[in-house]
Amino acid sequence: MGFAMAELLLAQGHQLFVYNRAHEKAQPLHEAGARIAGTPFDAAREAEVVISMLADDTAVEAVTFGAAGILAALQPNAVHVSCSTISVALSDRLAAAHAEAGLGYVAAPVFGRPEAAVAKKLWLLAAGKAADVERALPALEALGRGVTRLGETASVANLVKLTGNVFIASMIESLGEAFALTRKAGVAPELFLELFKNVFGQGSLILENYASQVARDRYEPAGFKAKLGLKDLRLALSAADQLEVPLPTASLIRDQLLSAVATGQGDLDWGVIARMAAKRAGL
Repeated sequence: MGFAMAELLLAQGHQLFVYNRAHEKAQPLHEAGARIAGTPFDAAREAEVVISMLADDTAVEAVTFGAAGILAALQPNAVHVSCSTISVALSDRLAAAHAEAGLGYVAAPVFGRPEAAVAKKLWLLAAGKAADVERALPALEALGRGVTRLGETASVANLVKLTGNVFIASMIESLGEAFALTRKAGVAPELFLELFKNVFGQGSLILENYASQVARDRYEPAGFKAKLGLKDLRLALSAADQLEVPLPTASLIRDQLLSAVATGQGDLDWGVIARMAAKRAGL
């Protein structure tokens, strides 16, 4: 991902100093015009914006802290932009360390895969002190199709990114269950994929409408009642039982709908299970 982001910045005329722990991987960037640094310190000491994109907390700590790290090299008017998907705890620690040193820090994790970075289709989050975000904004806008600003607490951006990944993982599990059930019933995967794209694909009003409903906590009037949703989940699970196809996500949702009906919410829209999730969180 970092390589694709660097290529994009180079293509837009930005001057780059590049550091990669595996130095040979950075060679194509050197050939494209980047200057290769031997340490994170060397990469950061002349930079206005330092962008780090690494795999995990350990890697981020290794390039940020210590005598050869970004923090030791960062100039007073520069800002460190961490695009890595890291823990909330480490993001808080990074923000505190930069603040203590009087340096800028922005958490800016991204949504998208390497091919999205190449096509400038990443979506970026940004959180940190307003002045730091403003300094980082031109670089962030150069990397993707949009930026969502999330306030001055840097780690909120990391929390939102992790939350998004939970949603993606849940979607993948649901897709896996849907394809498994339909395949075992004899439906060609390509046919179900075509249906999925037409009904739930890009610009899907179904997903957009339910997201709006959950955001507003509004489940009346019911477009589809919870008790009818419970009926449908029971029917789907019954069909899956006959075909010997486990549907753990569907089973979980069936139980949530059953709880809604059992607590007198059966005539509300079946989106009410989102309200139940909020209540479990003490909201």
